[in-house]
Amino acid sequence: MRILSWNINSVRLRQRALARLLRSEQPDVVCLQETKVPDELFPLERFRALGYRYSLISGQKGYHGVAILSRVPLRGSCAQTWCDSTDRRHVHTILPGGIELHNVYAPAGGDLPDPSRNPKFAHKLRFFEEMSRWFGQRGVRGGKGVLVGDLNIAPLPNDVWSHRQLRRIVTHTEVEIEHLSRLMASVGWVDGLRRFVPDSEKLYTWWSYRASDWKRANKGRRLDHAWVTPRLSDRLEEAVVLERVRGWRVPSDHAPIRLTFSSTVRSRAPLRR
Repeated sequence: MRILSWNINSVRLRQRALARLLRSEQPDVVCLQETKVPDELFPLERFRALGYRYSLISGQKGYHGVAILSRVPLRGSCAQTWCDSTDRRHVHTILPGGIELHNVYAPAGGDLPDPSRNPKFAHKLRFFEEMSRWFGQRGVRGGKGVLVGDLNIAPLPNDVWSHRQLRRIVTHTEVEIEHLSRLMASVGWVDGLRRFVPDSEKLYTWWSYRASDWKRANKGRRLDHAWVTPRLSDRLEEAVVLERVRGWRVPSDHAPIRLTFSSTVRSRAPLRR
């Protein structure tokens, strides 16, 4: 099974790029964040024509929004809400084989990393607190789970272009990293990307639009994540960032992540968390 996750930053604006990605990568499932469109205006027919007959969409006008498009049946689909908000940020469903798939778009948190002075940052921390508590109480049914999405936190020093310059900047502050760590610990999630790329190496999924030459400047951050439960970790064949997509015409500022699972357990090096 192959799963893609992508913060598309407007599915209508980038529907041509998404169709190109689906044709080139042929994923079984694609999870999208920041679709920025109400459900009735989501361009579903274009993707159904490519074989993605099953869908779970939770959108709103102009902001946020998450969606799952699939060539395989989805079962028990649910849109989850957090912080007494109607924002569309989390959907989950069951894939064939009993794999519970979560697609999440976490709040960005604004610019000031002070919850007493910045309501957006306070909201972000509360979002992670509620998610951690929910997963901790509920777990993942059957122990087979995948969580993907834009979590808007770069936890490791090499998940940002400069740990020294960004450690007091939103997405890389100590308090955010602590909240992300609690979410990971809630069901023992395994960091899929860092299982294949050592912590000592730089790894990014997002590059700002502000850079005139994003690739040359390479001032990136790893804001997008792909986690699996321990029961699935030995079936994970690869987890890679499709960096080339960031350079496509009319790009999102995020690059997609590709996960590939084998049907059988394979021996691997020790897990990196």
